[in-house]
Amino acid sequence: MPDISTLALFSVATLGLLIVPGPAVLYIVTRSVSQGRTAGLISVLGVHLGSVVHVAAAALGISALLAASATAFTVVKYVGVAYLVWLGVRKLMRRAEGEKAIELKVQSRQRLFWEGFVVNVLNPKTAIFFLAFLPQFARPEAGPIGPQILLFGLLWIVLGMASDGTYAMLASALADRVQRSARARRRLDVGSGLVYLGLAAWLTTEKA
Repeated sequence: MPDISTLALFSVATLGLLIVPGPAVLYIVTRSVSQGRTAGLISVLGVHLGSVVHVAAAALGISALLAASATAFTVVKYVGVAYLVWLGVRKLMRRAEGEKAIELKVQSRQRLFWEGFVVNVLNPKTAIFFLAFLPQFARPEAGPIGPQILLFGLLWIVLGMASDGTYAMLASALADRVQRSARARRRLDVGSGLVYLGLAAWLTTEKA
């Protein structure tokens, strides 16, 4: 299993990614603004139940890949780095959108939970991201890859729930400005782009 230093590095990298809001965070923030903190926190639970599905799929898929070919596993790791670079460049090149706030209909708590689940589990970009990111920290010499991926995924979910929960708690005070300001959204895009590129560069150096 991964050692403490690897888990610590993974946690730092994960927090670096989580602090920059993505689509799921914007969804959670919008729910918090429109229906209150409880709605936002319920949405957090639904979103990360979807993350569990992606983590399990990544653990099974990467394990099968390694069993088929160790070389293929290495290729996937470098393709993952390339994918992070692509995400970073895409964010930096994205143009600011117009001044338009997101509006959502009021939903029951049960509907909020399952809507958050569906939003995340049916997002192919989330699946691709987990397949690109989690294997970067797995080491064949540390034991079976599947349990390592599962451990990293569960750690991601715990940190993600803490981060997204914080956004939900603060949303009522801050989210309306972020949603209505094209300048604020552009700054978030630039920040997330730099995080992706920096992480990709760090991972490349780590492999050298």
